[in-house]
Amino acid sequence: MQKFSAWSLLKEAFGGHQGWKSQWRRAEPKAEYDAIIVGGGGHGLGAAYYLAAEHGLTNIAVVEKGWIGGGNTGRNTTIIRSNYLFNESAHLYDHSLKMWKDLSQVLNYNVMFSPRGVMMLAHTVHDTQVIKRHVHANRGNGVDNEWLSPEEAKAFCPILNIEKNIRYPVLGAALQRRGGVARHDTVAWGYARAANALGVDIIENCEVTGIKRNAQGAIEGIDTSRGFIRTKKLGVSAAGNTSVVMGYAGIQLPLESYPLQALVSEPVKPLMPCVVMSNTIHAYMSQSDKGELVIGAGTDAYNSYTQRGALHISSHTLEAICELFPMVRRLKMLRNWGGIVDTTPDRSPIIAKTPVKGLYVNCGWGTGGFKATPGSAHVFAHTIAHDEPHPINAPFTLERFEEGNLIDEAAAAAVAH
Repeated sequence: MQKFSAWSLLKEAFGGHQGWKSQWRRAEPKAEYDAIIVGGGGHGLGAAYYLAAEHGLTNIAVVEKGWIGGGNTGRNTTIIRSNYLFNESAHLYDHSLKMWKDLSQVLNYNVMFSPRGVMMLAHTVHDTQVIKRHVHANRGNGVDNEWLSPEEAKAFCPILNIEKNIRYPVLGAALQRRGGVARHDTVAWGYARAANALGVDIIENCEVTGIKRNAQGAIEGIDTSRGFIRTKKLGVSAAGNTSVVMGYAGIQLPLESYPLQALVSEPVKPLMPCVVMSNTIHAYMSQSDKGELVIGAGTDAYNSYTQRGALHISSHTLEAICELFPMVRRLKMLRNWGGIVDTTPDRSPIIAKTPVKGLYVNCGWGTGGFKATPGSAHVFAHTIAHDEPHPINAPFTLERFEEGNLIDEAAAAAVAH
């Protein structure tokens, strides 16, 4: 009788000897594609999947300069919510949140979505006024959000410190019960596998080095580290590198890139039942399914492409976390990192056609990219397929910076960035 170890059974269940991440075929680039997506993160792979699944385009390639999910998709704090202030943002993020609910079933891949609730703390009178404004605005847009007293907040998150003698006492909180977390890199793997099953080529270790345009100025194809690839439709969704890629086509974007700090603790038994965020002290925390406390900090104050960031930001965040949650003081930190966030002046994304025929861009998400993944990918695919925006992403044009139609979520996202 053949014996199986637990590890061999796990490998068999998740793709055999290739390992459980490797459930898509690594493709060699073809000479020509109907559409190419630059960027193998959640947004890019998701757009390719929806182009194939909903728009019938199967001769598609996703090109990634590194490996699938190795960029910002694998460097975030996994939080999902839609409690943004302005109408345009609320519609976009809630479209995404609704898609998160069934994404595991749609992709037939467990993205580990857990709607455990996202709670945002108020520590000052100003916080209270601003967060209550969010609650009312959200309800006006059909987005769930509710105001809690300090006692109700502690009942929802028992380890929260609501003593009145701390530096920033908790005066109340807003709670979006539908919000929560998902496993960051599994989203990329799920979209990669589902897109590949529909015929999409996934080309890793393929860096874009140039964009070629024809005599009329339209997209003709891309130069890559693996040769020239012809296409008439090019979607760019490469967080941290979008400005560089778009520059090859002569498009200058209003983007700045900053490292965004995050870190995780050693794994412990379940103690954090939800996500808790604080704007005033800028710290937020949840717990992963592996038991690590996932802690988010702030952005560095300077432009940079480093994926480390400044240590003092993490130190200040940990001081705040230990005051809000005294029982975690003795935990050790396992690692910290900095994801690169491309952000626009109004801290809202660009999901749009460009002045170059056949060139489309999805960028500028700042800290909102992960939570928007399925919704962003869905409307970006529509924009590429139809050469016109979906009604949800129609306001997020590149031209809004010339016209002054800004969607200023810079101080309205209920966190300090």
